[in-house]
Amino acid sequence: MKTFKLNAEPRTDLGKKAAKAIRKENKIPVVLNGGKLVELDKDGNYNGKLLKGEKVVPVGRDGKAIITTDLVVNFADIRKLVYSPEIFAIELTYDGQTKMAVLKDIQFHPVNDSILHIDLLEVTTDKPVVVDVPVHVQGHAAGVKAGGKLYLSMKKVKVKAIYTEIPETVIVNVDNLQIGQALKVRDLHFDNYELVSAKDLVITGVKTTRAAAAAATTEEEEAAAE
Repeated sequence: MKTFKLNAEPRTDLGKKAAKAIRKENKIPVVLNGGKLVELDKDGNYNGKLLKGEKVVPVGRDGKAIITTDLVVNFADIRKLVYSPEIFAIELTYDGQTKMAVLKDIQFHPVNDSILHIDLLEVTTDKPVVVDVPVHVQGHAAGVKAGGKLYLSMKKVKVKAIYTEIPETVIVNVDNLQIGQALKVRDLHFDNYELVSAKDLVITGVKTTRAAAAAATTEEEEAAAE
């Protein structure tokens, strides 16, 4: 993946009213998830030191929690990240520190499609993550040469890998596809990453056309006549 550099500021004033004020300044509230795992005491409290913008979020019932960070970014700084068909590893800098992250989720306004909120996921080189990656079809299907039509059912697939191994696109070769054949998630295997979308989902295939069906019928009739 390419790297996208993003500057942010810790956010301490939380709540809907504060978020609305932030958006009026052409800024976007952001939460950095996937922080370090910490221990809570018997009363469910965290006794360590929290930096500006950080908060403790309990996970499960075993006295564990993760530290997330509330941030603010300028819309102008993040628009190329959001409105892009590409995927990026985000080099996120705030409060004197830099962390790597990927885009996890975006909340848009239901009417005007403006960005309301963004979730980022912190990534490391020792823990795999799941990212939606664009599909790129490569080759010339045999079925298309025979008059069929290529279709693409999935524009993106879920890829699981260490973030440094996540590809910019998942390349699917269709050279051997005949009319009526399709490639499913389970048919594709790669060395450095795994596809974790549902195995029976069809990614791409070749369907017949009226012209191809007519040609096949003509060939059958000619063969019968002989």
